[in-house]
Amino acid sequence: MLPKEPARRPQLGFLYIPPFRLQGLSIAGEETVVHVPELDLCFDIGLCPKAVLPAPIVALTHGHMDHVAGIAYYFSQRPFQGMTPGTVICHPELEKPLHNLMEAWVDIERQRTKYNLVPLAPGEQYEIKNNHHLKAFEAIHTVPALGYTVLEKRTRLKEEFVGLTQEQIVEHKKAGKEIVDTFHIPLITFTGDTAWGDHLTTDDVLQSKVLITECTFMEPGHRKRAGIGKHLHLDHILDLLEASSDETHIVLTHLSRRTHMGQVRKTLDRHVPERFRHRLLVLMDSRGNRARYEQQLAEAEANQVGND
Repeated sequence: MLPKEPARRPQLGFLYIPPFRLQGLSIAGEETVVHVPELDLCFDIGLCPKAVLPAPIVALTHGHMDHVAGIAYYFSQRPFQGMTPGTVICHPELEKPLHNLMEAWVDIERQRTKYNLVPLAPGEQYEIKNNHHLKAFEAIHTVPALGYTVLEKRTRLKEEFVGLTQEQIVEHKKAGKEIVDTFHIPLITFTGDTAWGDHLTTDDVLQSKVLITECTFMEPGHRKRAGIGKHLHLDHILDLLEASSDETHIVLTHLSRRTHMGQVRKTLDRHVPERFRHRLLVLMDSRGNRARYEQQLAEAEANQVGND
């Protein structure tokens, strides 16, 4: 009898939620990494699949192995591939252990890899690109943990100056008056591994265009297990759907292998009200996401033909 082939690495999950691509892997206890190319940003690093190496910034949520195991490889491969040294954002309590990890690799490899570590406390922000900031918030997990929201900074003319000529506005500005209001639009939130708490009910989270959240437990009898491990249950996702903006897409990650994807689809169809289903997606649902993307391609082609 012939032996079985070795297990294959899971296919990269992919979603297009305009204007963002989400690509990565997320299986509870094995690997979580989600890359958003349009933001030059990766949430967690998992085992560092090659496709995420172009991300110059990685925002680590916490120190569990399935979220951080590939960090040294990420730092090493970027210069090796001709890229600038990677930058990793982390909880302040992770900074020293990660420095220690990279020092250990100096002894192992007999060479030093360039890297950047930036500790970010809850409430602090870090500019990831022009007018886009990463804001950290405290998550609730079994170890120190952060979630993140990407905010886009925008300005608009103060109402009192609307209708004035350009010359008049310039005169007010020269006089030292603040002529614009500054506001922030939440684009993407990544919760990381977390239990339910007030941090998930803020405006930044609920108004994000894309909310990427773990959903480790789906089975009706497993809500207590979710609480013990400080994870989320499908019941919590229903609460998020109710509370979040009608424009928010919620993307589920960190599902367990114990729940087959076919069962995931059936469970969502059974428990999620129809009015929410178009807003709820699963990163690792390859079949469903492929069908969705093919529909997007067909609609884009039809629009192009209509415009020609």
